[in-house]
Amino acid sequence: MSDMRLIVAGAGGRMGRTLVRTIDATPGLVLAGALEAPTSPLLGKDAGVLAGLPENGIKLSADLWSLSAQADGILDFTVPAATIANVAIAAQRGLVHVIGTTGLSESDNAVIGSVTSRAVVVKAGNMSLGVNLLAALVKRVAKALDEDYDIEIVEIHHKAKIDAPSGTALMLGEAAAAGRGINLAQRSARGRDGITGARNSGDIGFASLRGGTAVGDHTVVFAGPYERIELVHRAEDRSLFANGAVKAALWARDKKPGFYSMLDVLGLSDF
Repeated sequence: MSDMRLIVAGAGGRMGRTLVRTIDATPGLVLAGALEAPTSPLLGKDAGVLAGLPENGIKLSADLWSLSAQADGILDFTVPAATIANVAIAAQRGLVHVIGTTGLSESDNAVIGSVTSRAVVVKAGNMSLGVNLLAALVKRVAKALDEDYDIEIVEIHHKAKIDAPSGTALMLGEAAAAGRGINLAQRSARGRDGITGARNSGDIGFASLRGGTAVGDHTVVFAGPYERIELVHRAEDRSLFANGAVKAALWARDKKPGFYSMLDVLGLSDF
């Protein structure tokens, strides 16, 4: 099979540059395009040079339609508005669309879902193997422990992150809610401040910390009578997520149209 040709969306950002480096280092993959926002001052710059590699001749562009003419997939770790703008073109071109964007709304997810009858979409709040294993464990533990064990999710990210809770925290919350058989949107507690009253039994709490250069730490706490169980994942480098994203793209290349997650990629969908 020929090399898979991938576009990196947000190629001028920190994650985008990491994806460019990861594609360059992965056999069977070729960088086919580098996408950036129409207002980006980096348009026209060489994607290789921006990523700390030798010049590769791939210039940052805002024209996904043109870039996608000779591509097989797109890796999209951008912002919700950009991802939604990319969805229709990726589906029309038949690209594998790997989405790691966080902060997507219910309406955004509905737009993404609307194309999966004709397109391959792999979407996850976190692309790492360890976090997806953690989510599977959280679901099992939440199912095993009753509401005497309060669930709290604590996350810390770098000071430039613009959404909270993180997509990973929400993914872990969804896993806990699935284990408990509850609706996370109806049973989550966020932004406690002032006189809040006692904690509601059965709620899933979130706390978001921001500062420095932290790539991402997540802790799921099961606080019960006289004991606490803590499940922790600490990300040390963005290459962790990039490696998962390219693995997802290669896995999805020959799949039928549909909506997939990293649990599908890793063979953990029924874990």
